[in-house]
Amino acid sequence: MSINLAKGQRISLEKEGGGSLDYIEIGVNWGAIEKKGFFGKKHVAVDLDASIGMFDAQGNLVDTVWFRQLESKCGSIVHSGDDRTGDTGGDDGEDNEVIKVNLNQVPSNVTTLALVLNSFSQQNFGEIPFAGIRIHNGKAGSGSEFAKFDVANDPTFAGKVSMIMGSVYRHNSSWKFRSIGVAIGEKDLKASLAAFSRDYTN
Repeated sequence: MSINLAKGQRISLEKEGGGSLDYIEIGVNWGAIEKKGFFGKKHVAVDLDASIGMFDAQGNLVDTVWFRQLESKCGSIVHSGDDRTGDTGGDDGEDNEVIKVNLNQVPSNVTTLALVLNSFSQQNFGEIPFAGIRIHNGKAGSGSEFAKFDVANDPTFAGKVSMIMGSVYRHNSSWKFRSIGVAIGEKDLKASLAAFSRDYTN
């Protein structure tokens, strides 16, 4: 059953039949900006980047999965690749970027995964016609979405180019998900992960 989480909510990641969940996917879907020109409509590319920072218990960044490193050094996290445009024919319902996380392969020294979204092209979220994030319990499209964010239509995101989606963190012998969903003033991934370490790893 799908669970829609509110900001700040936390849930244990468990399989529907019981037991700890060992695999999740983070999908981001967005559209290019449509503008009127002399010869009809034209599309302005939007380059959003989904990334994951891997932190230890002291809040130190251990590894980063992003468009310049599509797989974590341990192999537990894999990025589908960089989409630099967004949908140009309206919302096709498909995720433009997907990050796959095998939780049972994450090294024991990594205690927290930071899920971050940045507008590399620096268009702020309020300019983008649609932008949504879906976090899936298992594979995307399997009806197992447990958290989503409507970034483009959230007024608190207007004027911002970075956000923290949430975090996945160890709790005893299993994993929990924390829905954060806040826009931040930082302009790039490095600064966004520093903000996460400062505000959300304690």
